[in-house]
Amino acid sequence: MKRLYTLAACTIMIAVDALLILYVLHNVYNNEFRTQLYFKGHLFVMTMYVGVVLFLGQVFGGLLVGVRRAGEVMFSFVFTAIMSDAFFYLIAMLLSYKVPNPLSLLAVFGIQLLFSCGWISTTAAFYRNRFKPYDVLLIYGGESIHNFVEKLATRKDQFHIAESVNACESDEKIKRLIEEYNTIMLWDIPTDQRNPIFKYCYECSKRIYVMPKISDIILNGSEPVHLFDTPLLLTDSNPLQYEERVIKRLMDIVIAAILLIITSPFMIITALAVKLYDGGPALYKQVRCTINGRKFYIYKFRSMIMNAEKAGVAVLAAESDPRITPVGRFIRACRLDELPQLINVLKGDMSFVGPRPERPEFIEKYSETMPEFRYRMKVRAGITGYAQLYGKYNTLPYDKLKFDLYYIEQYSLWLDIKLMILTVKILFMKESTEGAHEKVTAGGQENPSTKGN
Repeated sequence: MKRLYTLAACTIMIAVDALLILYVLHNVYNNEFRTQLYFKGHLFVMTMYVGVVLFLGQVFGGLLVGVRRAGEVMFSFVFTAIMSDAFFYLIAMLLSYKVPNPLSLLAVFGIQLLFSCGWISTTAAFYRNRFKPYDVLLIYGGESIHNFVEKLATRKDQFHIAESVNACESDEKIKRLIEEYNTIMLWDIPTDQRNPIFKYCYECSKRIYVMPKISDIILNGSEPVHLFDTPLLLTDSNPLQYEERVIKRLMDIVIAAILLIITSPFMIITALAVKLYDGGPALYKQVRCTINGRKFYIYKFRSMIMNAEKAGVAVLAAESDPRITPVGRFIRACRLDELPQLINVLKGDMSFVGPRPERPEFIEKYSETMPEFRYRMKVRAGITGYAQLYGKYNTLPYDKLKFDLYYIEQYSLWLDIKLMILTVKILFMKESTEGAHEKVTAGGQENPSTKGN
């Protein structure tokens, strides 16, 4: 019922938005086309438009009515509408051989915006009232589950922890509790303990959420093979095939060259602003690590005061860091400080999509408690990536590592394209620009219960 409700709500929203575009197509822009469109022409244009809406809505999450917070869905759908309407306007330009008056489309976009936001708000409220959150049995290992419980508390509309039990309790008690609930969450349980619990949940046809271990994520990207009559899982230590590496590199070069040309005016203005503020250098370079641990200099526009690390010790940027200049705060918020990394992409130091390039000091530090941290250097470091998009600046290093390994093991050209498109949305979300939280900055340690993976 939840799926049907979401599908119906999205279908109505897309249908209304498409009818508004059809109206402006038929009554305004069709008169300006060199060859006027009739039924089949209208159908063709609208099919392309709806296809783009569905594609972008799926990427941005603008169609997840009720599943995500209403504000987040609205924010996502705004991006979907902007890019879809821009695509429609491009079609109008091509068919009219000129730049048509955009006022009619802007008026339609305003109506789309008002209707969609009102519709999402109304349907989300009905969803919360009609569909109650899952009553969850939380089975956990280790001692620290506070962070996870706090995260679940932010989605009270989706999950309600009805009961929690340590995986060390007796098998009889755990099985009895499993039988009482339909939704089970297995949090940070050692593999040898987790397997029998997981199998019993599966046997009882329960809805199971599992916190994966590193080995689970690596196996998730494996290829099924058969050796005689025995099924096997094949995991290649080199996650990208030769042709994938070639295509990925060619795509990086082409996109970086185009973006360097487009953004060059912004780069010149940013460089002048940084230079004029305190007379220091506009560019800032720092040693980072990329594929196979190779060191390189990453380039950014300087956003901090000169000699920000006088002691020569690597320090993460914190929230409201006093070392950040007013100009630096602005260019960080607009992501202008990242533009010189396009040079790193052209040089082959980085890719557009990949794990975040870390400093050697942090790699050594994290590797002491997480030896698997070095696995993320099996591919080139990236300007954007899975961990950068789905995590936050203050997400624990262990959780970021899981995101990075998921990207490496699930790599595909489509995944790269999806993450690059999604980056456009994330650029405008404040939480993704935040500095490190104090408790992460102080020690940079992962959850102590992540040992033994």
